Amino acid sequence: MTSKKTGAVPRHIAVIMDGNGRWAKRRLLPRLAGHKQGVESLRRCARACVERGVQVLTVFAFSSENWNRPQEEVSGLMSLLATALAKEVSQLSRDGVRLYFVGDRSSLSEKVRHGLAQAEQQTAHNTRLILNICFNYGGRWDIAQAAEKLAAQGVAITPESLDRAMALAHVPDPDLLIRTGGEMRISNFLLWQAAYSEMYFSASLWPDFDEAELDLAIGAFNGRERRFGQTSEQIQQPSTPTVTA
Repeated sequence: MTSKKTGAVPRHIAVIMDGNGRWAKRRLLPRLAGHKQGVESLRRCARACVERGVQVLTVFAFSSENWNRPQEEVSGLMSLLATALAKEVSQLSRDGVRLYFVGDRSSLSEKVRHGLAQAEQQTAHNTRLILNICFNYGGRWDIAQAAEKLAAQGVAITPESLDRAMALAHVPDPDLLIRTGGEMRISNFLLWQAAYSEMYFSASLWPDFDEAELDLAIGAFNGRERRFGQTSEQIQQPSTPTVTA
């Protein structure tokens, strides 16, 4: 547990990358231009997390509700994903980043599914940063698929078994959840995993979110007292030294 003002870097940071469309609209550009700039911001954020010693970065790239957007935008996002995979994966691998794509792949095209699997395989040996890209993901879907998996296995559904069956069971829960773009909601993102995450809402649109903004979020995190259901006195109380015979 991390107490107040320790100066520690969050082990796991999660980000709702909001504001791409508004960033483009303010510049009289098509929404897809904002998403392209958002890829640049993700590259910058991943590099900054590596430099600061963050172990896990999880980002919300495409929610299960985003299929309801205009077909032109959805098609553009799928094309952008394919382009980004071809362009970025080799550099991410050189930077020591391991990729996981988290979400429901059943409704994705065979080409996209193959690209995701190939990117995961290409970066599987890396250890500097785990980058979870939540694509066609929803927090309610995650809980439902975990429960369905346990029921099919005949395993009792408990908080502990559900936790092990979640799509992000390979990483610890996020310490810090950031949402850019000025909105103050989590929009069906990591509903289970964010139970004790510290929340940070940034007015910065995602394409404008840079290293300085990340440091502000980390600084705010270090000003919080994380009690996990305990009292301040319990957190601040020094541990009793072990006495040996």
